Amino acid sequence: MAGPIPPPHQPPPYSEPYPEGSYGPYPGVYPGALPPPVGYPKPRRRLGLWLGLVAFVLVGAIVAGVLITRTEQPSTTAAGGFTDASAKAAITNYLTALSKGDTEAIARNNLCGMYDGVKDRKSDLALAKLASDAFRRQFSGAEVTTIDSIVPWSNYQAQVLFTMKGSSSGARGSRGEEQGVAQLLRQGNQLLVCSYLLRTAAQY
Repeated sequence: MAGPIPPPHQPPPYSEPYPEGSYGPYPGVYPGALPPPVGYPKPRRRLGLWLGLVAFVLVGAIVAGVLITRTEQPSTTAAGGFTDASAKAAITNYLTALSKGDTEAIARNNLCGMYDGVKDRKSDLALAKLASDAFRRQFSGAEVTTIDSIVPWSNYQAQVLFTMKGSSSGARGSRGEEQGVAQLLRQGNQLLVCSYLLRTAAQY
């Protein structure tokens, strides 16, 4: 009986190094321990962008509120605080001074804020008397009925169109309503009538 068949002859493993520039077989197992996983930073929330958008919206709302408030304000208020009531009071006081011959009040208005600085007021008081005489030749009195328009030139100056009802100094009685233009100046807490002109008469 024949003995066991010897295993076929196995050639020795090829141990010649790989040629330069060539690659060996892909290793099946990573040599050594695996490196720890790399932690990628989480994307930051764009907090600054959101804050900017919120601030922009708030500023827009505030501006819109201011515009709406200004639009809803009564039309009787002009720049610098000129109102129908204050303009009417100033013009009425000036017309009263003209009708009563109050030359000091007339000159104070006509000098348009310079009255206290003028050292010699003789000529100014003389002009005020002439203005009063000319007014009283036409009117025994006058009443401001309405303020028709206020055109502000600045916070301190304004041009006012007004309607007044004058009483004639003659036997004709009332002259009816007439329009006039006054230049107003704010000085401290008072309004001065720097000039006064009836649209149907000469300037006083």
